[in-house]
Amino acid sequence: MATIEAPGAAGTNAADSAPSNERIYKDRLRKHKITVHLTQAAVLIVIFGGWQLLVGTDSTRIILFGAPSGIISQLVTWFRDGTALGPLWVQIVVTLEEALIGFFIGSALGIVSGIALGRIRFLAEVLGPFIKVLNSIPRIVLGSLFVLILGLGIESKILLVIVLVFFGVFFNAFQGVREVDRNFIANATILGASRWEVTRQVVLPSAFTWIIASLHVSFGFALIGAIVGEFIGGSQGLGQLIKNAQGTFNANGVWAAMVIMAIVALLAEFFIGKLEHRLLRWRPPQLGSLDSQASGL
Repeated sequence: MATIEAPGAAGTNAADSAPSNERIYKDRLRKHKITVHLTQAAVLIVIFGGWQLLVGTDSTRIILFGAPSGIISQLVTWFRDGTALGPLWVQIVVTLEEALIGFFIGSALGIVSGIALGRIRFLAEVLGPFIKVLNSIPRIVLGSLFVLILGLGIESKILLVIVLVFFGVFFNAFQGVREVDRNFIANATILGASRWEVTRQVVLPSAFTWIIASLHVSFGFALIGAIVGEFIGGSQGLGQLIKNAQGTFNANGVWAAMVIMAIVALLAEFFIGKLEHRLLRWRPPQLGSLDSQASGL
């Protein structure tokens, strides 16, 4: 005798399968993250373990290359007893202050200028050659000039950071504006949107992907600018810490300062990633990510 299925049975099965698929996806995502973290840990163990074994107890190699154990010891000493320039946290704060102020000013100028030149053709034609000439100048070399003009204070470092950050953000913002689908702009204009409304509601959201992508790289340049500025002329900061370590042939001190820089850069990358996720929630999952594969589960 044939079994008659209740009308809601199919819908119930579909509803039951949805949580099951979600659990499978979460398990798969968790296993993937664990695999990635374990692989990263293995890579670090191989690199630093091999480094330690290569250096061994040879004092000449330790002076030239440093050693992971010596770097850890140097960091502990700095945190516990301070540095030759004063407390370690003061050096970190000085460098961070220079990098952050220059990063925000340079990013703001780059975004505004990139959008303006991308939207106003006349400005792009007039100012384009000048920007290309300025971009061709080795910007690190400008650090010496800024120190001569502004002295050893924080201003010369901030200006160098601004110059380093500006061009990367500018060119991304400019290209992002130029890559906006012209059909979207035409449709908004036909519907009666003003030029400002088109820029705010169509161009900016479309260019955000380019702009945020530039910020990931630009903060690294901001740190480089602050460090180089301190190295050229300064009295405090991680750059001076590296310079002092170099002057005393303390390779472990140089590496220890670089470890601190790396930690700061990773923290900045984390916060920029959070900002990107918040501003670009509308963006579909990227190809190749686990999110884009969820539909196949």
